Amino acid sequence: MIRFLELKRVNSIPMILSQSIKKKALELGFQKVGIAKAEGTPEAKSNLYNWLNSGSHATMDWMAKREEERGDIQTYFPEARSVISVGINYFSGHSQSELKANFKFSNYAWGDDYHDVLKKRLFQLLGFIKEKSPEVKTVVSVDTSPVMDKVWAQKAGIGWQGKHTNLITRDYGSWLFLGELIVDLELDYDSPFDEDLCGTCTACIEACPTEALSSYQIDSEKCISYRTIEHKGKFSEGEDDLDDWIYGCDICQDVCPWNQKFGQVTDEPAFLPRQEILTWTDSDWTTMDEAGFRKLSKGSAVKRTKFSGLNRNIKQNSL
Repeated sequence: MIRFLELKRVNSIPMILSQSIKKKALELGFQKVGIAKAEGTPEAKSNLYNWLNSGSHATMDWMAKREEERGDIQTYFPEARSVISVGINYFSGHSQSELKANFKFSNYAWGDDYHDVLKKRLFQLLGFIKEKSPEVKTVVSVDTSPVMDKVWAQKAGIGWQGKHTNLITRDYGSWLFLGELIVDLELDYDSPFDEDLCGTCTACIEACPTEALSSYQIDSEKCISYRTIEHKGKFSEGEDDLDDWIYGCDICQDVCPWNQKFGQVTDEPAFLPRQEILTWTDSDWTTMDEAGFRKLSKGSAVKRTKFSGLNRNIKQNSL
């Protein structure tokens, strides 16, 4: 009996720690949190390799350079035992129609840089874990690491990958930023989200003006978000259809029924739109100089495209 009670007590430790981690994550402002076992993901790895081999990543060579790490979490972090996946709602409640300019600007970059917001809170969550387990080894990941965020979010039970390739949740749609804490601790694991609730809907595929989407696949070279952010230099013939977008693109998310029905306005002030986004006119954008860009992009994800890229997009949409 004593040995049974000791074993039960040991087995309850991962559950108690997992519950406290989830509670703390919600207190820190994450809307979604789940925990998955850090193990091989052969199907996702195969899908990744096929996607890369088809050239669908276009010029994003950084994805191919670390494909082994991206495809196998133990290659990236050999000590990994658990992946704590988090999501934070960024939907501002505003629409493109409210902007004074005819140019369109992706919702996710209307406020502060999500990398900074999520990392700060993930490190706070890590600090909480270290209070419980001081020797923990961990990696903090927000988008820039070779980690398949959507795969791990689905394994952690947060949602499913939709036909537009974004992660969708029942309660926030796909307006979520994702991040992970990868730890060398054995924790209590959530069941993966195994349902595909897109059903027969093809709204995102039909709405994409450049036909970048097929079911659960995206051709980056055709994607307006890729063209306006990741593509460098001049546009070649056939790459210049931006549909008035100057940074990113929200079309596939705007038409998603899950977003239309379940999208909730964020309570995070950092993600609310800056005044320039809401009030700048076509003239303000077309006359923007490098100093104006630095002011606009300070602490924002917009800096990724640099002044040259954003100015190129504005000029292209002014033709």
